[in-house]
Amino acid sequence: MTEAVTVVIPHYRADVLYDCVASVYAHSNYPVRVLVVDDGGNAPSLQRVKAAFPALEILTNERNLGFAAACNRGLAAVHTRYAVLLNDDTRVEPNWLAPLVAMADSNPQIAACQPKLRSANAPENFDYGGGAGGYIDALGYAFCRGRLFDRCERDEGQYDAPVPLFWACGAALFLRVAAVRRVGFFDPEYFMHFEEIDLCWRLQLAGCQIRAVPQSVVLHHSGFSQPPATFRKAYFNHRNSLITLCKNEGLSRLLWLLPLRLWLEVFAVLYYVVQGRWTSALAPCAALLWCLAHPRNIYRRRRQSQATRCTSAARDGVYSGSVLYQYFARRVQHTSALVPEP
Repeated sequence: MTEAVTVVIPHYRADVLYDCVASVYAHSNYPVRVLVVDDGGNAPSLQRVKAAFPALEILTNERNLGFAAACNRGLAAVHTRYAVLLNDDTRVEPNWLAPLVAMADSNPQIAACQPKLRSANAPENFDYGGGAGGYIDALGYAFCRGRLFDRCERDEGQYDAPVPLFWACGAALFLRVAAVRRVGFFDPEYFMHFEEIDLCWRLQLAGCQIRAVPQSVVLHHSGFSQPPATFRKAYFNHRNSLITLCKNEGLSRLLWLLPLRLWLEVFAVLYYVVQGRWTSALAPCAALLWCLAHPRNIYRRRRQSQATRCTSAARDGVYSGSVLYQYFARRVQHTSALVPEP
């Protein structure tokens, strides 16, 4: 009998949970164990899926622990070789699971995979959150195949190669459980945003690989649980980006890169002001203040990340230039113009 794959769905009161769970049961061509981690106090959305799908397993948190901690609780309950972290605002397409399993089976060094993520509201376009897989530039800024900053490309098959990635999006993240246990689950202190980039960076430091699997397609309501133009979202993005860099980047690079990044945070404030996004303009300042006030916290988390580093650490999915310069100065709007597809 084919081994089951555990699907872990962190949930916080989203009404679209039913559509997500229904699509998993309808379109999974592998046996699945579906586990919902409830952060929302047994909301009506959860009661509905419990009544409709008796096989569903539920773990209930006493309070809202955030995305990272909810995923960790689900992963701790996984007993299968592979698991998928799936947002409750996603819908999987037919034959979504078999290509992911096949990719992981092809190479034991592959620890994480990402399906092609398309927008649930505009399925012809790539999803804002993860596109067709994540890269990072020389300054530590993350970007996606199919999305640069606020511009999402139309999916015309231009990112259909199963290329190595730097990171895979947490909205639909296929994991080799043993590898993740070796480096540690999500860092729960992130609360939200960048936890999957940090995890994938740590997996690469441990000698593992991340792959795109475009034959698998998942639709995602990006920003459903957190509207994009809010102080809270901008704050966590800026703060957690800096923390991720401090945790995982090599010390020799960090010594010159971190001061440069601090100046770029100042320019981010000016960018938000020019756009009239006044609440977002405060976010980089608050992020910098938090980092400056918590050096021991960051140092402790860096030591944990570096503990599993090996000499054969990969650097897949790294663009050698600056995505900021290419997008804002040279007006490059397609990821394939920065990192050519095979």
